[in-house]
Amino acid sequence: MHSIHTIYPSNFSAYELIDSGDFQKLERFGQYITIRPEPQAIWNKKLSDADWKKQAHVQFESITSSNGKWNFLKKMPDNWTIDYHHSQLQISFNLALTKFKHVGIFPEQSVNWDFIFQKTNAIKQKISDVKVLNLFAYTGGASLAANAAGAETYHVDSIKQVVSWANRNMELSKQKDIRWVVEDAVKFVKRERKRGKIYQGIILDPPAYGHGTDGEKWKLEDQINEMIFDTLSLLDKEHSFYLLNTYSLGFSSLIIENLIADNLQKTGLNVTPEFGELYIPSATQQKLPLGVYCRF
Repeated sequence: MHSIHTIYPSNFSAYELIDSGDFQKLERFGQYITIRPEPQAIWNKKLSDADWKKQAHVQFESITSSNGKWNFLKKMPDNWTIDYHHSQLQISFNLALTKFKHVGIFPEQSVNWDFIFQKTNAIKQKISDVKVLNLFAYTGGASLAANAAGAETYHVDSIKQVVSWANRNMELSKQKDIRWVVEDAVKFVKRERKRGKIYQGIILDPPAYGHGTDGEKWKLEDQINEMIFDTLSLLDKEHSFYLLNTYSLGFSSLIIENLIADNLQKTGLNVTPEFGELYIPSATQQKLPLGVYCRF
C-alpha cells in the first residue's frame, strides 16, 4: 500500500491564490488579479466581497456552462506575460483572457514541471537521446520543462489555436524545436504503438471531456483505462518517467491507483508509483484541491 501524498506549488512567485470560496477564486497572475469560477470552492470566502472587488482587475461572468465574458473592474491588457523560475528551470508564458474562463496556465502544475525537468535531466545522464511525449498538452508548460532539460519533445493537442499558443510560449521562453502535433491524442498513441515507438517520458493531463480534430469524443472515465495501457506500452522499461494528472470532480486517487496497478501488471513495468492530490494553498489559509496525480 502507498500513502496519499499532497503536493502544492511553493516556488511560483508570479502566482498567488489570494482567497477562495462561494464557488470562486481570487488569484494574482503577475501584476494582475482575477476573479474566476471554481466549482470545488464550496466553503465561505475569508475576505469580504468588497475586498475582492477592491483588489481584482477583472471578473469572469459565466453566460453558459462552457463560456462567458470578462467584466473589467480596473484597466489591464487582454494579454500579458509571466515567468516561472525555479532552480535551473526558467520558462515564460503568454496569458490571455479567454471566453472559457482560462488564462492559459494551470499554476498547480508547476510542481509537475519541476518533476519533469529533474527526471529528464536524470535520464539524460544515462542515455543521450531522450524522447518525451506530452498528451493533451494545452499551452505547453510540461513541454517547455521537458524541452528545457534537453528532451526531444512531442506536444500533442487536438486544438490548433492552443498549439499556436504553446508555440508562442516556446519562443517567449527562448526555446526551439518542440515537435507540434495537432491530432486526437487517442489516435496518435495507438498509431505510435503500431509503429513500435518508445518514449523515455510520458505526460498525460486529460480533460474530463473533450473533442479531437475530427470531432472524436473524449470522456475521461470511459477512455482513461485504455489510454493508460496504451501509454504505458510506449514507455522505455529501463530509463523513463511517467506523469498522469486528472482534474475531474469526484475522481479519487484510489481510482487512479487501481487503474495504474492493473495496467502496470499487464505491461510488465516494475516501478513504485507515487499517488496523491494537487492543491494550492491560499493566502487566507485554505487548501483548494485541483486534481489527483500518479507519477513514477
